Amino acid sequence: MPHFERLYNFACWLTHDRQEAEDLVQETYAKALKGFSSFQLGTNFRAWIYKILRNTFLTSRTGLKATAPVPLDLEGEEEALPAVKETPESILLRRSDDQLVRQALEQLPVAYREILLLCEVEEMSYQEISATLAIPMGTVMSRLSRARKALRGGLQEQFAKG
Repeated sequence: MPHFERLYNFACWLTHDRQEAEDLVQETYAKALKGFSSFQLGTNFRAWIYKILRNTFLTSRTGLKATAPVPLDLEGEEEALPAVKETPESILLRRSDDQLVRQALEQLPVAYREILLLCEVEEMSYQEISATLAIPMGTVMSRLSRARKALRGGLQEQFAKG
């Protein structure tokens, strides 16, 4: 299944729940298979499948069944073996920074969170993001700028608390 791991990661960020993300990706592939005749050969498949995932996610949030976000936990990750270059202090600092970024990202509105994830994590081009979100390229650039500014503000606020 093309792009499975990346779709799953994106779904985890959107839903904040691993089981819901699995269901979302499964439903995305089911819809993609069912509607594959609507895919135009020669166009960007990745943008097409991400658009299906995003629309499925947004549709799931319009009903009464919307659930409160659950933060992604760090449990289940393998412990890093001690390395010569890393100290326990440097590992702690890196993990706390990662956690702060995750928390700040989770506080952003979905529109900002998804555009940051598509650009920075999925490394999509502005054109691919434009096709995925069905918005003009100028909107991609301005929304990305606002999302980065909001993330920066959220991080500054968290650093001020800590």
